[in-house]
Amino acid sequence: MMDCLIIGAGPAGLTAAIYLARYRRNIVLVEDGQSRARLIPESHNYPGFTGISGADLLEALRKQAERYGARVHRLRIDGLQREADGTFVARGGAGTIAARRVLLATGIVDEAPALPGLREVIYRGAIRFCPICDGYEAMDRRIGVLGRLDTACKKALFLRAYTRDVVLLLTDAPGNADAEQARLLSEAGIAIPREPVVDVERSGEKITAIMRSGTRVEIDVLYPALGSDVRSELAQMLGARTNALGCIFVDEHQRTSIDGLYAAGDVVTDLDQIAVATGHAAVAATHIHNSLPRNFR
Repeated sequence: MMDCLIIGAGPAGLTAAIYLARYRRNIVLVEDGQSRARLIPESHNYPGFTGISGADLLEALRKQAERYGARVHRLRIDGLQREADGTFVARGGAGTIAARRVLLATGIVDEAPALPGLREVIYRGAIRFCPICDGYEAMDRRIGVLGRLDTACKKALFLRAYTRDVVLLLTDAPGNADAEQARLLSEAGIAIPREPVVDVERSGEKITAIMRSGTRVEIDVLYPALGSDVRSELAQMLGARTNALGCIFVDEHQRTSIDGLYAAGDVVTDLDQIAVATGHAAVAATHIHNSLPRNFR
């Protein structure tokens, strides 16, 4: 019987593991290797670092957690249930894990449009997902925002704070703009294109969007604006309260609506940022420790 099972080894899960291990709790952290943070080429807005890649940050957090005795295993959890006595049983692979508390740090997965050349653009590091994280680094460059108008409009307006040259690259019919969207974009100096984009490709240091007519639009930085899939299936199995997108509601201690089940990081209804995720984890881990029977030395 574990004191706590942590599911997800992104910044939130690993930070919680560090705290709980230092609280001398018997914990295990499991992950499927799909942390969103691993895709970050270099972050410049994480406090204390002028620049660090997501992979390097995760490796540093993992080493710190393991230094204090936390165990990290590659395992996908497919099922989670709560027993009559309040303990949890997680199913993954060929076995089960029993724990008094569970912390979900399963995050989200960004959606990407089905454009033939997009995979190569992502692979070569020319695409960005989070303007809050790295909009500053795109200062005064030509930014393309790719997606449906309903999701691209908001991101384009946000990025307008960093450059005068924002280009909408719509994947749906350009004529779908309502009057309010059209007004906001016009006031910001952002034109609504007359045709959708059908592909993107890398052209040296630039990215080229190919429109339906064959017209080619060159940009410096590409931001998809297609939403994301929230990985809250395990919480929903237990009936935890979520919003329409699947983000988990938590209280000031990161407790979900299910007793003993906690959540932290991008999977909850809060700002999707590494700094926020680590704060969630510190709060959750401390409450988990205090909620368990005392572990006097």
